[in-house]
Amino acid sequence: MGVKIKYKVFCVGAVLTLLFVAACTHPAIKADILIKNGTVYNGMDTVPSIVDIAVKEDKIAYVGSAGKVQINASKIINAAGLTVSPGFIDPHTHATNDLVNENLSDNKPFLFQGVTTVVVGNDGSSPYPFVKYAAKCEEHGVGTNVAVFVGHGTVRKMVVGSSDRKATQQEITKMQKVIRAEMDAGAFGMSTGLFYAPGSYSDTDEIIALAEVVAETKGVYDTHLRDESTYSIGLIPAIKETIEIGEKAGLPVHISHIKCLGVDVWKQSDSIIAIIEAAQKKGIQVTANQYPYNASATGLQAAVVPRWAESGGRDSLVVRINTSGQRTKILEETKINIARRGGPKTLLIVQSPNKLYEGKNLEEISEIHNMPPEETVFKILEDGYAKIASFNMTRYDIANFMDEPWVVTGSDGGSGHPRKYGSFPRKYNTYVKQDSVLTTAAFINRSSAVTADILRIPNRGKLLEGYFADIIIFDPATFIDKATYEDAFKLAEGLKYSIINGKIAIDEGKYIGQKNGTVLRKK
Repeated sequence: MGVKIKYKVFCVGAVLTLLFVAACTHPAIKADILIKNGTVYNGMDTVPSIVDIAVKEDKIAYVGSAGKVQINASKIINAAGLTVSPGFIDPHTHATNDLVNENLSDNKPFLFQGVTTVVVGNDGSSPYPFVKYAAKCEEHGVGTNVAVFVGHGTVRKMVVGSSDRKATQQEITKMQKVIRAEMDAGAFGMSTGLFYAPGSYSDTDEIIALAEVVAETKGVYDTHLRDESTYSIGLIPAIKETIEIGEKAGLPVHISHIKCLGVDVWKQSDSIIAIIEAAQKKGIQVTANQYPYNASATGLQAAVVPRWAESGGRDSLVVRINTSGQRTKILEETKINIARRGGPKTLLIVQSPNKLYEGKNLEEISEIHNMPPEETVFKILEDGYAKIASFNMTRYDIANFMDEPWVVTGSDGGSGHPRKYGSFPRKYNTYVKQDSVLTTAAFINRSSAVTADILRIPNRGKLLEGYFADIIIFDPATFIDKATYEDAFKLAEGLKYSIINGKIAIDEGKYIGQKNGTVLRKK
């Protein structure tokens, strides 16, 4: 009899002990925000789950069932019928100047797409020095987090100038010192714009020498390829050059806005994918980002004017185009480049000091001036910088690249092209909901966690306890891009909440005026 009593006492004691342990394992949580009842995509898994998320200060404090732990939250968000996701990370933007402008630094074009972190300093052009830029951003606050690349073109222009020539060994050493200082200050890697001057004047050996410094500081190499068409070495050789840089310098390489630009290279995506995956099997880390539009955007001069004519800068170009001996050659090569882009009808002016040109294509402006398109280019450039949307990609290549697990979402967002305002919701609507190229989970994972891993941004991009609370909540039925080529400045719709570093920026679809971002620094 005594044994049974002792046994009962033992059992009761064991149960109490288990309850005590459980209570200690999951103590009551005092949170700032509790998100309940949402369909949660955590950035990693292929299927969603119905879990609750508690946010305390700037971190995610709990992910699981609120019924299993006591959570006392200052604000409760009922996300029933909504999609909960890590905030999107845009690896390629041109928000550099907006972020140091107090009136634009809320970064709403990206914020309303669900972007919580933007990368600036792409295409080889970066703010300099990093510490000064970061201080300016922090002085008035920024609406999203900001990560910065050091631009090869910026550094080369400082050290070598704008001339079309190889850098000397002494100049390469100077550039290495500048890049190392920027990496030590917090830059996440080096970007190149090898299609653009002055980056186009460098050779592969120069880039490898500079990338080795980036590798030593555990950074990444991001590149606008030397050629996305048939301008110089060709698209496939440009891909191979990037792989060579990654292999010889020993660092991850990331191809910005991967594409097959122009009729000469349409449907080369199959060959490119095979080349990249062969390199990956050799252990070379090769990834890419992509925007979901069939039109690229760049400067009119960069798109069609031959690089050799730009050597020395704008003043030198003006002298050459007005010199009889060189004018004919420049115009001939410009004409070829216009054809390479698909002809004058495909080149839409989206930004110009002369507002008469905006919204018209090159052919229409040529008719206004009654001159050939190649001459019209220089007429337009007389007024200053002109930006174009260039319709020169096929859906086949866009979808082909997008389906690859190593291709993430990026906007390349700059003024005048709808991608600044619409890339992420457009990809969701067109390629997830409409065409089923991607699942919702694949879209979210490759807009958040995969991007964070590629760029080596720690503790962001995933909905995990202890990670920074960059969280978005959108309505899957109404999350949509509204910007068009005719009106590129319309904010996206359907984003209900944006939480950045644990603080709400968008509440019930409205921006509440809080700049919750920070400048990220690589450690």
